[in-house]
Amino acid sequence: MAPLESVARKPAAEPAPLYRSAPHNIEAEQALLGAILVNNEAFYRVSDFLEPRHFFEPIHQNIYQIARDLIRAGKIATPVTLKTFLDANIDIGGLNVSQYLARLAAEATTIINAEDYGHTVYDLSIRRDLIQVGEDMVNLAYDAPVDFSPRNQIEDAERRLYELAETGRYDGGFQRFAQALTTAVDMAARAYQRDGKLSGTATGLDDLDRMMGGLQPSDLVILAGRPGMGKTALATNIGYNVAKAWRGEVRPDGHQITVNGGIVGFFSLEMSAEQLATRIIAEQTGIPSNQIRRGGISEADFERIKDYSIELQNLPFYVDETGGLSVAQLAARARRLKRQRGLDLLIIDYLQLLQGSTKRSSENRVQEITEITTKLKALAKELNVPILALSQLSRQVESRDDKRPQLSDLRESGSIEQDADVVLFVFREEYYHQMRKPLESNREKFAEWLAEADKVHGKAEVIIGKQRHGPTGTVELQFDAHVTRFSSLAREERLPERI
Repeated sequence: MAPLESVARKPAAEPAPLYRSAPHNIEAEQALLGAILVNNEAFYRVSDFLEPRHFFEPIHQNIYQIARDLIRAGKIATPVTLKTFLDANIDIGGLNVSQYLARLAAEATTIINAEDYGHTVYDLSIRRDLIQVGEDMVNLAYDAPVDFSPRNQIEDAERRLYELAETGRYDGGFQRFAQALTTAVDMAARAYQRDGKLSGTATGLDDLDRMMGGLQPSDLVILAGRPGMGKTALATNIGYNVAKAWRGEVRPDGHQITVNGGIVGFFSLEMSAEQLATRIIAEQTGIPSNQIRRGGISEADFERIKDYSIELQNLPFYVDETGGLSVAQLAARARRLKRQRGLDLLIIDYLQLLQGSTKRSSENRVQEITEITTKLKALAKELNVPILALSQLSRQVESRDDKRPQLSDLRESGSIEQDADVVLFVFREEYYHQMRKPLESNREKFAEWLAEADKVHGKAEVIIGKQRHGPTGTVELQFDAHVTRFSSLAREERLPERI
């Protein structure tokens, strides 16, 4: 091994590092400000996306800020009106304020070019922000506090980068109605091309899709139920159906888009990834998961499990089994998945296992849940994907004769009900019917119980308690408890004709 001093010694010929100034374009800033001072209409070409902080030169930040305030107050922004708000003693390259403002106006670009100059100023500002994020990452990595883990730094850097990626655009603001119509027609065309002719992502449960039109982008969908009702099973079934139906298409620019189905991210905060995989295998093979776990299967069963496992390996279904996640950590991981793999549906099992910020958690649980649901709704809009979040119900359901859930049964219900676009409840009468089983010695009651058991056996209800863009009501599903599988009920009108 080489001596330490020889390792640390730098080559004598290494040149001294050159100083690099941050990206900027003073001429573009001057041309834009001049255009605004000559014709205030130029301001409205850039006001939707350009802020004073986007200018590199501090005096330009001040000029744009004052001009913006004057124009928005209904006044005229000219070199004459602006100079009274600036320090007359400032020296700008050998010019005083009045002379500099007059120079800007005299050398102004036309209003037609104002937006292009605004984009130039904005893009250079984003590049400076990127440099700042990089410098902060390096400095913090060198001088990190003892209690600050690298994982926290990675998540913070991802959040800042994603914010830059989302804000580094010029879209937003008013649009022509013709443009909105084109978007609506495009959505209808995509729906027509999809399986099931739906505007949203199909759940694979026909009756539910018919009521909801599929899972809509940017919607927060709450799926709630008491323990034993099958919340996780239904969420797993939907996630599997969406991933299995996925079909992608590569655009000419190399970007892949989803044509049918979707790429699924599943945050399993309660179950392990292995338990989730066992459920899906049981659902698909028809072999109960308890038999798979204890090895009570035949050789033919094992071959079937192996065949399905090979098929499942290729599904665009991604599981995160980390427990105790905060909503901020979850958001960072969801952004990363969308950026790296793509994302069309996010499932969270379940809401009450998430943590809010330390500040909120120290106040009370209701405020913490409010923060969580608000951030999940914002994340759904940010990623433009539906988020299916499971939720517990309060025990007051058990005290009623009719145990079908209502919106008021949601735990810490105020914010969940308010922020959710859709609220679904899972209800199985069969579960409660089993609890009411009488003694067999009481033949009359036992016979009544058996007759009722036949009616409710294998049936489940999904109650749509709230839907912003569609009807509420109840959808009946088939439920096979042995393999935790939900499926559409076989109805008379769907059966083949009898011969």
